[in-house]
Parts: sequence; structure tokens; C-alpha cells
Amino acid sequence: MKEKKLTHFNDQGQIQMVDISQKGETVREAIARGTIFMQPSTLKAILHNDIKKGNALETAKIAGIMAAKRTSSLIPLCHPISLAIIDINFSIDQDKNAITIESKAKTIGQTGVEMEALTAVSISALTIYDMCKAIDRAMKISDIVLMKKSGGQSGTFVREEGK
Repeated sequence: MKEKKLTHFNDQGQIQMVDISQKGETVREAIARGTIFMQPSTLKAILHNDIKKGNALETAKIAGIMAAKRTSSLIPLCHPISLAIIDINFSIDQDKNAITIESKAKTIGQTGVEMEALTAVSISALTIYDMCKAIDRAMKISDIVLMKKSGGQSGTFVREEGK
């Protein structure tokens, strides 16, 4: 098996932005997921749109989209990219008192959109926390992971369920 090399370091071991000028443009897509757990009363307040700051899920969706578009400003070595789409969806699990956030990012370009998808999920979760912290400071943001990525030289990655 070929040993993988970290690409953000040059031959002298110094940090560098990866040179993507020789890479071809391909359709690139990434899906990320994360979960925020809360008290049953907090989930009920979100579902009934009874949060004093406003609609938590709509605000979280907008925040996640905005964050994905600004990923290169937040993560120092990320390339600025043109997103074709960033979509965010929420799944409610009343048994676990949780909201799972899933983002899908897509572009046609020379570098992937994994960081944009992960950023969207992270900021969406943090926004839900911010919107609800007055009633539940014990919320827990958990398991923010890349579920799938496709496009580019490294091909497709699909996370095995449960890992």
C-alpha cells in the first residue's frame, strides 16, 4: 500500500497551500452529517417554533449556507471555490431528542468541497445551539463526519454505516 503524504507541507516541512493549477476540473460533491442532542422540551420548542430568537431551523440553514460560502476565509489553507449548490436538511429524532443535520455541497472545479459541507453542518449545529442556549445549555453537538465525496483524483469515498 502506498503511503499517503500530507499535502499541506512542502519538502522542507513548512506549511503551504496546495497547488491545484495542474488539476483538471471535475464535478465534485460532498455530503456531511452531524447531530445535536438536546432536552425533550428544547426539541419541542424548536418543532413548535417557540424559540424567542426565531425559527431555529431556518436560521441554522441560512447560517450553514453562508458559512459554506465563506469556508476559505475560515479554514486557512482552503481554496476559495465557486459552489454550484449547498443544501442543508434536518432530520428530527424525537426518541433521541436529536436533530441530524446533513449538507450537500457541489461544484465543478479543481478541488473538493468536503470542507464546505463539513463547515455547513458545523455552523448549522452551532446556530441551533445559539438559538436555544437560553433554555438548554446542555445541548451536545456530536459526530460531524464526511459521509461521501466524489470527483477528483482520489475518486469516491463513502463512509461505512456506523463508522
